[in-house]
Amino acid sequence: MKIARQKATTLLSLLLIFLMSCKEEPAHYDDAAIVDEQQTTDWLAYGRTHNERRFFPADQINTQNVAGLKPDWFVELPTDVGLVSTPLVVDGVLYFTGTMNVIRAVDALNGNPIWEYDPKVGEVVKGKHQIGWVHNRGITFYEGKIFTGTWDGRLIALDAKTGQEIWNVRTFSEDSALYITGAPKAFKGKVLIGNGGTENGPTRGWVAAYDADTGAEAWRFYIVPGNPADGFENDAMKMAAATWTGEWWKHGGGGNTWHGLTYDAELDQLYIGTGNGSPWNRKIRSPEGGDNLFLCSVVALDPDTGAYKWHYQTTPGESWDFNSNMDIILADLTLEGKPVKALLHAPKNGFFYVINRETGKLISAEPFVETTWATHVDKATGRPVEVEGARYEEGRAVLTPGAWGGHSWHAMSYNPETGLAYVPALHQAFTYSDEGIELANWQAVPFYGGMGVNLSNPDREPRNYPASLIGWDPVKQEKVWSIPQNITPNAGTLTTAGDLLFQGRADGWLLAYDARTGAELWSYDTGLGIAAPPISYTLNGKQYIALLVGWGGGYAGMGGEMAYSYGWSYRTHSRRLIAFSLDGKAELPPVPPPNYPKPIVDADFEIDAELAEQGAMLYGLCSSCHGLNLFSGGMAPDLRASVIPLDFATFASVVRDGAKADLGMPPRPEFTDEQLKALQHFIRRGAAAFAGRYDAFIEEIKAGKSKERTGGFSH
Repeated sequence: MKIARQKATTLLSLLLIFLMSCKEEPAHYDDAAIVDEQQTTDWLAYGRTHNERRFFPADQINTQNVAGLKPDWFVELPTDVGLVSTPLVVDGVLYFTGTMNVIRAVDALNGNPIWEYDPKVGEVVKGKHQIGWVHNRGITFYEGKIFTGTWDGRLIALDAKTGQEIWNVRTFSEDSALYITGAPKAFKGKVLIGNGGTENGPTRGWVAAYDADTGAEAWRFYIVPGNPADGFENDAMKMAAATWTGEWWKHGGGGNTWHGLTYDAELDQLYIGTGNGSPWNRKIRSPEGGDNLFLCSVVALDPDTGAYKWHYQTTPGESWDFNSNMDIILADLTLEGKPVKALLHAPKNGFFYVINRETGKLISAEPFVETTWATHVDKATGRPVEVEGARYEEGRAVLTPGAWGGHSWHAMSYNPETGLAYVPALHQAFTYSDEGIELANWQAVPFYGGMGVNLSNPDREPRNYPASLIGWDPVKQEKVWSIPQNITPNAGTLTTAGDLLFQGRADGWLLAYDARTGAELWSYDTGLGIAAPPISYTLNGKQYIALLVGWGGGYAGMGGEMAYSYGWSYRTHSRRLIAFSLDGKAELPPVPPPNYPKPIVDADFEIDAELAEQGAMLYGLCSSCHGLNLFSGGMAPDLRASVIPLDFATFASVVRDGAKADLGMPPRPEFTDEQLKALQHFIRRGAAAFAGRYDAFIEEIKAGKSKERTGGFSH
C-alpha cells in the first residue's frame, strides 16, 4: 500500500508539473489547429484560420446586444505611427506588430505587457540605400513560434513565450530596392514570405518558403521568367516566357507578391496572389504584347516543393497596377445544386471572382464596382473583354477602378452562415497616359524606380462618394446590400456567428452592422483614423472584439490633400490597442482633435524658381511617405511645417546621413548638396503657396466641404 501511495503521489506530482508547464508554455499549434473553424477561443492566423475567412464562430456578442459593447481595456502606444496589422491571440496572449516591426505580446485579459521584441530596423538601414514603409500588416504563429518579416528584408522567428529570437534570415540582399510589409504564412513546417517594390526599380518577383525550425530556405518560386539565355528554373517559367515579348528581363517584369497568401489544408495546395508589372506600362516591358504570366494571377503551388500546379490570370498583360495581391478566401459553395470547393477573390481590377480551387477554372466573375476598362469577363475563355483605348494607346484614358483599385489589401471577410462576402470597396477613377514618355529608351533605376505611365485625377469621379462597404453573394454573384462612405480608404472587416459585421473607418469610427442586412447597430468613436481590421476571441467565457487604432497604410502617405484633410497628422495622436466587451468599464482618455500642420513661412529665405523645379522632380522619391504635393496624410511629417528643412546642415543630416533612420526615414547617401538645396527650395515654395490659403482651407474642412482629391503623381 505504501509503495502504491508513493507511486500515486509521484504520478500526481508529475501530472501537476505537466499541467503547469502546459499553462506556462504557448500551445504548439499545428495545421490541424489553424484550420479548425469551430474553435471559439483563439485567432491563430492572419485571417484567423488557413481558410482566411475572418469569420469568428462565437455569438455571445450578437445583433440583439451589440449596442452594449464598451471598451474593456486598452494599451497606449505613443511611439507608434501607422498601425495596420491583424493581431493574433493564442492561449490568452495577444501578439501584434507595431511601427518599425516592433513585436509586442500582452495579456489578452487586460493588456498588461508580457514581452517586446525590436528588430532594430533603423540600425540595419542606417547608412544604406533603402526604401520602405514603417507599417506592417501582420505576423504569423506556428508551433510555439511567432514569425515576422521586416521591411529591410529579414524573416525572423521568435519564441512565443519569451520573445527571444530563435533564428533570423535575410530574404533579399541589403542593396535590393525591395521591402516587406506583408504577413508571412506558416504551414506544414514552413514559413512563406514575398516582398514589394515593383515601383522602386527593375524587379523580378518571387515567393520563398523557409523551414520553420531552422530558417533554411526550402524552395523558391519566381513569378515571372528571367532572361531565357540564362535558362529557366522550371517548366512553369519556360511556359510563362512564351507570353512575354522584347527584352522584358531588363525591366525585371515585376509580379511581386506582398500580400495574398493562402494554404488549403484540405487539398494540400498553396495559393499566392501575384502583383502587377514592372513597369506598369506593358508597351515598355513587353512591347509586342502578351499576357505576361504570372502577373496579376492566382497561382497554385505544391506546398512541399513550390512546384507549379495551376494558375488563373485576372488581368492578362496588365497596364494599370491591377494586381491580384488581395485576399484569397476558401469557401465551400453549392452551385447549381452541387458542392464546389471554391476560392473567392476580389482584386484591384473590380471583378469578384469565384474559382474552382481544385482545377483553377473560372466559375464566375462579375463587377462589384464600376469597371470601365473592361465590359465583362468571358466565362468561356476566362478573359476580360477590354474596352477600346483602355491601354491609353491613343493618349489619355480615364478608367475606373484606378490605381488604388476597386478593392485593395484591406481585408475582405466571408460568413458561411449568411453566405456573404464583405468587401471594403473603392470608387475612384484615374487618368492614365504615357504622353511625353520615351517608351523605347525608358528604364527604371533601382531606388529611383518609375512606372512608365503618368497618373492624374480626372475631372469627374464614378460616384459622389469614394468608398462603400458591400455585402456580396458569391453564389448569385450580386450585391445584396451596400453602404456608401464619404471617406476612404476604410479598414478591413470581421464577421461573426452573432450575425455581425465589424469595420473601422478612416474617420476613427468603429461600427457594427447586421451582417445580413447592412443595418448599422453600434458605433464607437476611437478619436483617430483606423486602418487595421478587428479580430475577436473568447477568454474565460467572455467574447472580445479587439483592434489597433492608428491611421496608416499607403493612403496615409500618398493620399494628398484628402488624407491631409482628415487631420491625423504625424505623432499628434497616441495610437492604441483597444479591446471591447459587453461588460467593459474602461475609460479611455480623450485624444486631441484633428490637427492640420500649418506651413512655416521663412521671410528671409529667397526661393529660386529653377532650383524649386529641380526639387519637385526629386520630391517624387519622398512623396510616398511625406505626401503628394507636400500634403502629408500622417505617415511622416508635413515638411512644410517642419523646422528641419529650414537649416541646411540639419536637413542634410536627416535626408543624406540617416539621422532619423530609427524613426523610419531611410537615408539617401547619394544626394549632393545641390540636390538637397533644390529640395529645400521646393519645400519652401510649397510652404509659401499653401500659407496663403491655409486659413480658408481649414474653414472648408471644418464645414465638411473639402472632400475631393486633388493632385496626382507621375514617374
